[in-house]
Amino acid sequence: MEIFRLQSQNGQVISRILLLLLFVPACAFAQYPKPPEPSSQLDTLRAAGYEALYNLDYDGARRRFTELARLFPDHPAGPQCIAATVWLQLLNQSWRLKASLYNNEAYSGNREKIDRKLLEEFRNAIRQAKALSETRLRKDPSDVEALYFLGAAEGLESAFAAGVERRFMAALRSGSRSVDRHREVLKRDPEYRDAELTIGLYNYVVGSLPMALKIVAGTMGYKGSRKHGLETLERVAKEGKWARDVARVLLVDLYKREKRWNDAAAMATDLSRRYPQNYLFKLQIADALSEQIAHADQQSVPAQQRVFDIYEDLLRDRAVTGAAGASDVIHYRYGETLLSASQNDRALKEFLLVARRSSEVGWASMARLRAANALDLAGKRREALDEYHAVLIAPDIYNSHDQARRGLREPYKLK
Repeated sequence: MEIFRLQSQNGQVISRILLLLLFVPACAFAQYPKPPEPSSQLDTLRAAGYEALYNLDYDGARRRFTELARLFPDHPAGPQCIAATVWLQLLNQSWRLKASLYNNEAYSGNREKIDRKLLEEFRNAIRQAKALSETRLRKDPSDVEALYFLGAAEGLESAFAAGVERRFMAALRSGSRSVDRHREVLKRDPEYRDAELTIGLYNYVVGSLPMALKIVAGTMGYKGSRKHGLETLERVAKEGKWARDVARVLLVDLYKREKRWNDAAAMATDLSRRYPQNYLFKLQIADALSEQIAHADQQSVPAQQRVFDIYEDLLRDRAVTGAAGASDVIHYRYGETLLSASQNDRALKEFLLVARRSSEVGWASMARLRAANALDLAGKRREALDEYHAVLIAPDIYNSHDQARRGLREPYKLK
């Protein structure tokens, strides 16, 4: 029994170490946001590609990165950027990851089907990026840039294995190799600030483990410091070159975990101004402000209205709601925000819109479940029971059946 208990603890350690890696954009491992002054054609294409990618323009990003790979066939940047594009595209296509993007819960339940074409595109691109990096290192073992690219490719491979394929042990191995490579980069060049990003994130996640899991992690060779990890990421956000905006993306989520709501909202606001077509940054602003309100001693009506206005503005923006899946995300998150503000009838309306209109089974099932929760909170038990039964008829998504059965046994209450 002790063996099984330790195996379970090890699984928890692995899941917690990888949790943050699942819900950040692909750029967190590709590490190439827009530089201030591109110094070459390679940098110009790379910057333009990531400008498109940060604005959720996958086709535009892919065109630029494909051209980069064609013009610079011996450089790992082209295939690595293509791999990052595929990862971010899959991330934003995934209802499961989008539904979890703004909370701290790990996903569970059914696996989603992976687009085999995109999967092969990712694998081919990563293989090529690693091979090109390794070829350069064989020619010149002191090539720091090649070592950095190799570590970045392994970091992206780790995130993909965990977030898309759910191969956690493989992800942990790749992630550990990535950190080791970047530590070696810093030994050779202490000013290579971008290499600190994966190290800072790793330190933060391991340092954030509960004490019992941290002890188990230590026996497995994983050690970290939440404080030092956060400081490292803040340094990259200020002093990094290609990784500067990536660190800012990560800090939005980490500031929320640290209950630094103002810092999270300010960072997300800055990113939203830089990349106005990325509605996810606006959702991050709303989420940070909602959390701040929820933890305040006194409720502020103007502050709450500001959050509602963010959602209403997004829903009025046809350029945003016309993007694939965006409307589902916004209505669903709006419903969650309204529910936490005890505006149950308004929340119900948002959830039912998703349940009735969404073409994705996952969104429809989870929205119907949350509609049942809203009805319970509104005191409409009979209608809530009907919705819980409807959830049980639908496919079991994200443990929706267990949650529906719980709702049938007793009315839902906010925690």
